[in-house]
Parts: sequence; C-alpha cells; structure tokens
Amino acid sequence: MTATIPTTADPQRAAVLVMLLAEEDATGLLSRLSPEELQVLGAKMCELGEIGPEAIADAIACFAERADQAGLPAANRAGDVRRLMTGAVGELKADNLMRRIAPEEARKPATALELARWLDPGVIASLVADEHPQAIAVLLLQLEPQTAAQVLAGLPEEVQAPVVQRVARLGPIAPEALRVLEELLSARIERTHGRMPLTMGGVREAAELINNGARALEKRMLPEIGKIDKKLAKELESELFKFEHLYALDPKTMGQLLREIESETLIDALKGIPAEEREPFFAAMSTRAADGVRDEIEARGRVRKADVLAAQQAIVAIAKRLAAEGAIVIGDGEDEYV
Repeated sequence: MTATIPTTADPQRAAVLVMLLAEEDATGLLSRLSPEELQVLGAKMCELGEIGPEAIADAIACFAERADQAGLPAANRAGDVRRLMTGAVGELKADNLMRRIAPEEARKPATALELARWLDPGVIASLVADEHPQAIAVLLLQLEPQTAAQVLAGLPEEVQAPVVQRVARLGPIAPEALRVLEELLSARIERTHGRMPLTMGGVREAAELINNGARALEKRMLPEIGKIDKKLAKELESELFKFEHLYALDPKTMGQLLREIESETLIDALKGIPAEEREPFFAAMSTRAADGVRDEIEARGRVRKADVLAAQQAIVAIAKRLAAEGAIVIGDGEDEYV
C-alpha cells in the first residue's frame, strides 16, 4: 500500500530521502546523526512501507524548498571539497587534485609519489626494478593507468607477473605502506639524480597538449613551432596525425593505402565510424568491392571499442609508413603531416 506522508511529517520526508540514496551515501549520512536522531529516523524508515511517487515528490519538494532558503556557506569550501575528494580517491590523490584545483590550498610540497606521475615510465621502472613486487604494486596503483602499464612493461619479465598478482590482490593500503614507498622513491631519486636524467615531457606529451585543445590551436601552433624548430614541427605533425585525416585523401591515394590493409583490419576500423565517414574509403573501391565491405560491416555485429581503435591505429601506421617511403602524399606542400 502506498505511503501518504502528511505535510508536517519532516522525519518521514527525511526517511524517504535516505531511502532514495545509494547505500554508501546513506550510511555516510547516517554516521553523522546522533543516537536519538538515528532512532527516530530508523523507526520512520521501517514504518514507510511501499513508497509511492507522491511521497517521493513531496519529500524532494520539501528538501528543495529548505535548500533554497538555506543556501550553502562559502566558508572553508576548499576544505569541504578536499574531504569529498579524500573520501572518493584517498588522501594522496586528493592532495594532488587539490594542488591543481586550488594551489593556494595545497598543504605541503609535492611528494615523491606525485613527482613520479611526471617522470618517464622507463625512469620509474629503473628506479624500482629491484624492489619487492608488493612495493611496485603500490606504486603502480598511484599512477595513471597508461603510465602504470608502461612502467610494468619496463620491468624485468620475471617481476611482471608477481607485480600484477599483487595489484589484483592488494586490498586496502595502510598509510605506513605509502610512507615507506615515499621514502624509497625519495632516496632513489636523490641517489640517481645527476647521472640518470629524470625525463619529463617529450614530443608525444607536447602533441597531447595540442590534441586536447581546439582544432584552431593546431593550425596556429604548428606553423609557429616550425619557425622555431622545423624538425620538431614535423615530429609533432606525425604524432598529431589521426585516422580522421585519412578522410581527406583523394581516391587514388586512398586506393594505394587500401591495397596495404588487411580486410579484417579495414572492417573493424570502419565499423567504429558513422556510415557517411566511410564514403572516402568506398569511393576508392569498385562498386562490387564497396558493397562487399558494407555487407561485411553489417554482418560483423558488435565490435569492442578497443579493437576499433587498434585497427584504426594500424591503418594510420601504414599510412605513415607509405608517406615516409614517398609512396603516398598526405597533405600538401608545407602542411604535410609526415
């Protein structure tokens, strides 16, 4: 039977709102109440029975009215955000995020773990290669997934499997373990600094900066960089070259490229783009061949996004190779991509 909540029954409205929350959110909220408040609220939650849409709408409307009247104070907003971040991702990552969001609120200088996020993966691997797999696993979990994967690949082969096993089975990390890892990294960085470069940045990182900006940034930036360092501009163009750039190829050039591509690779690559964007590829084929590829794409069913990206990257790699060999030209004149 649907519960009908009287307009004066605030504890009942509160009970409805708590029941609407995700379990972890509800437990976090309840943990802040006094024993007396918990008793009242718990009793109302048990009494509610089936909660109908009218009860939900009434509870939300009352909450919205109260919130509209009360507002949220600005005092210590950064502290509030820090607490939420810490609860979500842990103290270490929260400190790093807050340093970016509100630098003036940073509690302490960057730690060795935070510095590691900016080091070349090969350097990180060399710093910890002879450490216990447990310590390496803890470190990898503090890094971005792509960086962690590159560090793992740079470790000795006999260490890689034990490290992955510990990553999978690690569970909660005690603060003491992070402190030990901090001390280890600090000592290693201090000992190796001066004879082993701590590589930061690079062509790929610079290309990512441009890629993440507007398209106009690329068009303006590359000519400017070319005036300063022509070789670097060419390297950046190579990193910036994407599958979408192939859409601009003329049919003759596209035909040369298609002759180098395996049918399965082409189908996976085209499966991941809209039908209209496939036309430059079909325009370089005979009508019969294009119809055959269309049929195979339709028959393929669902394809994982990772497989689509891998196929597209393989085709881009072939295009770069052909351009480097002079077999095809991508772009024109000063604006060649490779």
